Formats: sequence, C-alpha cells, structure tokens
Amino acid sequence: MFMLKLIGVFCVTMCCLGFSSGVAAEIPALAAKAGVQKMAARLQEIVRTEDVMKNSFRNRERAAVIKGEIAVETDSVKRWLLLPRLADEELRSGDPTGALASYEKFERGAAAVGQTIQAKQQLMLRHEKAICNLRIGERQNCLTNHTIESCLFPIRKLGVYQRQEGPREAIRILTETLQQHRSDLKAVWLLNIAYMTLGEYPEKVPPQWLIPPRVFESEHDIKPFVDVASGAGLDMPGWAGGCVVDDFDGDGFLDVMLSSWEIRSQMRFFRSNGDGSFTERTKEAGLIGEIGGLNMIQADYNNDGWTDVLVLRGAWLGAAGRYPNSLLRNNGDGTFEDVTEEAGLLSFHPTQTAVWFDFNGDGWLDLFIGNESYGSDVHPSELFRSNGDGTFTECAKAVGVDVDDYIKGVAAADFNNDGRPDLYLSSRSGANFLFRNDGPQGSDKGPKAAWRFTNIAAAAGVTEPLMSFPTAAADFDNDGLMDILVMGYALTSVGDVVADYMGKPFRSEKARFFRNKGDGTFTDATKEVGLDKLILAMSLNFGDYDNDGWLDFLAGTGDPDFATVIPNRAFRNADGKRFQDVTTSGGLGHLQKGHAISFADIDNDGDQDVFEVIGGAYADDTYRTSLLKNPGHGNHWVTLKLEGRKSNRSALGARIKVNVKTAAGSRAIYKTVSSGASFGASPLRQEIGLGQALGIESVEIFWPTTGETQILQGLSKNRFYSVREGDAAPVLLNLRSFTLRPPLEKYCGPVGGGFPVSLPAAK
Repeated sequence: MFMLKLIGVFCVTMCCLGFSSGVAAEIPALAAKAGVQKMAARLQEIVRTEDVMKNSFRNRERAAVIKGEIAVETDSVKRWLLLPRLADEELRSGDPTGALASYEKFERGAAAVGQTIQAKQQLMLRHEKAICNLRIGERQNCLTNHTIESCLFPIRKLGVYQRQEGPREAIRILTETLQQHRSDLKAVWLLNIAYMTLGEYPEKVPPQWLIPPRVFESEHDIKPFVDVASGAGLDMPGWAGGCVVDDFDGDGFLDVMLSSWEIRSQMRFFRSNGDGSFTERTKEAGLIGEIGGLNMIQADYNNDGWTDVLVLRGAWLGAAGRYPNSLLRNNGDGTFEDVTEEAGLLSFHPTQTAVWFDFNGDGWLDLFIGNESYGSDVHPSELFRSNGDGTFTECAKAVGVDVDDYIKGVAAADFNNDGRPDLYLSSRSGANFLFRNDGPQGSDKGPKAAWRFTNIAAAAGVTEPLMSFPTAAADFDNDGLMDILVMGYALTSVGDVVADYMGKPFRSEKARFFRNKGDGTFTDATKEVGLDKLILAMSLNFGDYDNDGWLDFLAGTGDPDFATVIPNRAFRNADGKRFQDVTTSGGLGHLQKGHAISFADIDNDGDQDVFEVIGGAYADDTYRTSLLKNPGHGNHWVTLKLEGRKSNRSALGARIKVNVKTAAGSRAIYKTVSSGASFGASPLRQEIGLGQALGIESVEIFWPTTGETQILQGLSKNRFYSVREGDAAPVLLNLRSFTLRPPLEKYCGPVGGGFPVSLPAAK
C-alpha cells in the first residue's frame, strides 16, 4: 500500500509521469493555483483515511489485509474459508498465479477441515481458474507486448498471442467443464475467446461449442478504423475514466483531457501540436493534484469564451464514494483553476453523470448532477442554478428534480419543442425519469422565479429498461424531434452474450430506442430499428462514421467482472430506419472494458475519428486509450462553431437545421449543440455530415434564450465556420488539416500489476 502525502511539495500518483515499478513519484506543483492545491489536499485526505475494506476496488490493500487475517486466524475452517476471498483479491490486484495457488489450496484443503465443495461451487472454481489463466495470457501479451490489434475482436493477426501457456491451460479447464456441463454458455464464450487468442478460431474449436463466425459479421462495410494513439502520443495506460476532446486554447486544433476513476490517478491534459501529435501539458496547465474522476463534461459556464471542465467522482462506491467533484475554470492562458468551492458546487456524493443546460433561459448555463442513492445511503440529485456571476445556487428540491435513485446517465433536450430543455435520467435501480420543464410558476417569469419540472416518463412511455446506464438524446431520424437511446445494464452471465448472438432466449437487460412522436409521447421502436440486443454498455456516444448525415453510435461494453470480455458494439444509422451492426467491419469491437467515448475530427479533415478511454475498475484492470482514425467515406460535411450572445456562450441547446440540395431533391439534416451522450464528451463545435449533397441551401439556427431562428445562406460544403448569434453572416475559418501520425508497430504496455509506465516517444 502506498499513501499520498502533502509535505512541502505536491505529490500525487501519475499515470505516466509518476509511476515506475508501482512507486509514486513526487511532482512539484509549479503551476498549481490555490484552488487546485486545496482540492488536491482534500482528495489526498480521502485517500489517506479511506477504509480499504469498504472499497471493493482497493484490491492490493485488501489482499494484504486478508493475508494478515489468514496468518493470525486459529480456526482452521475460518482460515480455509478466507482462501477464495484472497484468491479474488489476488486476481483483481494483478497476481493471477497467486490466485490460482489460493484456489487450489482451497480445493485441496477441504477434506482436511471436514468440508465438502458442492457441485455449484466446483463449477465456479473452474470458471475462476480459467479466467486466471486467461489473465496470465492477457498480461503477457495484450499488456506487456501490446500491438494495435491486441484484444480487437475477433482476435487475429497482430492480436494473436505470442506466449500461449495461459490460454492453453484455460482451454483445458473449459473443455473439461463443458464435458460435464454441456449447456454452460459462459464456458462456451470463454472457450471461443481463448481459441481466438491462439489464432485457432474457428478451425480448432470443437464443433459442438463453436460460436460460428457468421454471427459476428457486420451488416454493412464501414471500412476499418485504425488505432493511431501511439503515433499521436495519446496511447495512455489507465483505468476506467472520462475524456473531453475540445479546443481549449482557441487555436482551432482539438486537445484532449483525460481522467481515471482510480482516486489516486492524476488527470491529464494533452495539447494538439497541429501536426498529428500531442504534447502533455498537465503540469503546465496547473492540474497536478487533480486526481480521480470517472467522467468529465465541458462547457463555458461563466460565458468568458473559454471552455471549462467538470470532473465527476465517487461513482459505484456507495457510502465510500463521498468524493467532491471539481469545476476547472479555463483561465485562457493555458492554465486551469479549481473553483468548485467558490462557485458553490462543493458537495460530497457518489456520481459520474451530469449535464450543462440553461433550464431557465437566462443565457447562463445551469448544472444538473445525477447522484447515486442505494438502500439507506441516500444522495439526492442536485440542480445548480447559475447566479449569472460564476456562482451557483442549489435548487433541485425547489424545482422537483431531487431524485433519490441510482442515477447513471442524464441527457438534456427540448423533447417537446416548447423552447425549454427537459431532462431524461437513466436509473440502475428502477424506472427511468423524463422531467418535463414546465417553466416558471406564478406571475414572476424571471430566471430566478419558482420553476417546476414534472416527471412524465410513464405517460411518455420511456421508463424502461428498469436497469440502465448510459443514455443519449439526439434526432436520429432527422425529423426535427429528439429521440432517446438508453442502454440496459444488468447481466445474468456472460453466457447471455452467446445466447443473444445465437438467437437464444436470455434474461439480461437489453437496450431501448424511443422514437419521438411529437405529441409528448414516444414509441418503443427498439425491435423496428434492430437494437433489440444485449449490448451491456457502460459508455455511449453518437457521431457520424461515414458523414452521410445520419447519427450513428458506439457503445463501450463490459462490467468489472474479468469474465465479461465482450466487444464494444458499433452501429450505423441506415437512413433513420434501422441501425446496422458494423462492429467487425469497422474494427471497433475492442474486448477490453469500454468507457468514455468522443467522436471528434481530430485531424481537421472533415470526418469524425473516435477517441476512447479503455480500462476497468479493479486494480489490475488497466488498459490503453485508443484514437481510431476514420478511413474516410467520400461524403461531404460542414463544421459549425456556434457562439451565443444572449444565449449561453457555448450555444448548448441551440438547434441546427442544415438544408442541402441533393440529386434527389432537398434534404434537411438536424443537430442540437451538445457534447454527445452521457459518458464521454465530443467537441462543442458541431461536425455535421452532408452525404452526397450538391450544396448547402441554408442553415437555420434556433437560439434557446431568445427563441429566434437565425437563417444563414452562402455556406459551402467541406468548410469550417464560426457563427455568432445575431450576426448576418458566418465567418469562414481556415483551419489547417494534417495527417495523424501512424501507430508505432509494437510497444510495451502496462507492467508491474497494472501500474502504468512511461512510453517511448512517437516516431
């Protein structure tokens, strides 16, 4: 166990800057301002005083505690019963060999203490031992000898393991298991994955247990995206976390900010060099000490023209997750300051989801935070109303959105087109919420008037799934109405993934797609659009893979369990009628745990690339971020950077309608300004695909504060524009495009139990 200390210099754990063989380095906070230092000290105190046995993800420390208990326990049965607990923590902390030894010791020791291992327990032990061996293979190959195709589903070519002892032993165990339990679909899934790692799928998989390759075939050829993160200098090791891709310094190039849910892990900031590479500027930006954070979202909260960032902490930890969030103000000089406390946002609740929106139309962004209540540990959601001076007042109860629920995703959108943004909340513990913004109550119609929201989810038909996670609000069918996409998040067994691919029944929760009917209600069109599937998404964001003007999406999949090695799922929107699975054709099906996703035109070439944070929750479940370069599809585009004057400066909530001329006639393409869905943040400038448009006839922008529609003409396709509210014409932006540097052919990944290490320089 290591502790963080504040002893004259600012010391924090750093994913790349501070870890070497698992030891934290001491980094002086040369540029850290007072607010950052104060928050860092607060976070370090939480780490120092936390009871590791109440945090199921502090696995190294927990393993040490259990070993101590075993050493002093005099009762042989109690000592024996501690062995599976120890094995679990050893596996999760990066010692699968030790976990195997503990499991075997448990099995061998049963008779000596007069105990019998029941058949169900024996099956579970076989599963765990197979997973231990798969983890050994993963550590020796995907991590230590990482390539751009490591863990890319279906595994082949550069992803095939060079060291094969682990998966070979896993195959032996799983084969024996299936000979006794022929319907064990969990073992079937792991067996097929194990053969993939050896390059022997499908040929050598026993026919009775083969998952046929045809079930993984894409429904459309989206062309393969290639991971160029290593060449760009963005190949960062870490755990589950958040990301924001946006232009933080106003130079026209998109920068990247990352966070990791591991509370001791330093968040990181990378500035684009405008040449296909990035330079880390974490220390120079004054961010040393800002640690932890499962998700982040951005907006210009104080209307000063610079994009700020909110970091969200404490998710999934219940009572142990009473962490503060951080509001990082962009100072416009390359540095950030933590203004959480002075802005009135300091509170201590477990959360990972929030949304910026101007609920009262005063031109200042407000903030809704969905907190996680579970059982008797109650954390009501919060709504912070902007006071118009950079500070906020909490008012959730007063307006009726102080929800006591396990909130996992939130989206703000004007679902009924009445000019006021509503809220959709996904819940992990029951029915979802749709809060209609009813506006001010009484005679006072001002921004600080008594406001009210009403939950109309049941009447609108959008309560399901009853256990859900990320959600998105967007106009997926280009009819001018905002639809809802929400992912189910309840897995009975990874075997249900096999059942879904094979068309067999299963009990795990599915996704839902709700099409807006325009009358305050929605149609459940999940089956109609081809999304009646088990996706098990932890993250979700939407963009346009092929610039055809229809919004697609990518779902980052998984759960903390090491057995849940399932591919990310990519879906293409086919003319607003259905979604096509393009996971394998696009090379987008990573098997590692998928978290924050950003669709962003990183290289300013007009098509959207995909940046993703990949990694799990347990101490050893680290992986690397990916930057997937769009191969291009020959379609047209336009990018609009909106600037509100009376409306909020970020233009969040502004509705865009691009009218284009095509060979078949006129067509309308709709987009609402946001950073995307509820996990991962895309740029606030709007990157809009135009398909094979012959030209742009006009652009209509509905501004949320004034309710006025600005009509612009004379725009050309394949250009960047800045649009200021009320101006007669847009401003053409001459942004330079560049080529993203190719990936390094082969490079080292995390070692030493999953602790990240320094990377070689990009070539």
